[in-house]
Amino acid sequence: MNPPTDPPTDPLGDPPAGQVDPAAFRHVLGHVPTSVCVVTTTTARGPVGVTVGSFTSVSLDPPLVVFYGGLRSASARAIVDAGRFRVNVLAEDQHEVCAAFAGRAADRFGTGTWDLAAPAGPRLDGALAWLECDVEDSYPAGDHLAVVGRVRHPEAADGRRGPLVFQRGRLSRLDPATARHTPTHPFDWWGI
Repeated sequence: MNPPTDPPTDPLGDPPAGQVDPAAFRHVLGHVPTSVCVVTTTTARGPVGVTVGSFTSVSLDPPLVVFYGGLRSASARAIVDAGRFRVNVLAEDQHEVCAAFAGRAADRFGTGTWDLAAPAGPRLDGALAWLECDVEDSYPAGDHLAVVGRVRHPEAADGRRGPLVFQRGRLSRLDPATARHTPTHPFDWWGI
């Protein structure tokens, strides 16, 4: 009997049938713009935070949100273990905060102005929005950890600045000339 072999590959470099090339998948998803948030909590060892580009709402009733951290992320695990967290939605000029919490900086909270005593987790001054959440659930999702939060207190800033956006491997902002709401086609996203 012959030993098992790897499935044949297409001569053009396509992956075997039924498999998705991770580089191609990442490239395609890079075209989808995402918000940028720093999720924080407070533990017995001090404040913890991590940059996420995978934050979204799940439900209005009950009010649920989700973010995804790396499966091996100590910060994501600390947030789950703490049982509560705060989502800080970054504004267009907060790219340095994004970078500090995306890396392994020793003093992440040294970038930006933080209220370290805020309920649920440190609160970034000047963010666009803040959501205080209790951990509702967490579970592995592929190579990430899904963390579902029940929103306890949502708060938004004055709305004069735009969001920090991640797309195609770059941080950017919306163009104020084109980022206007035009109420010609009402759309109730939640009514679907």
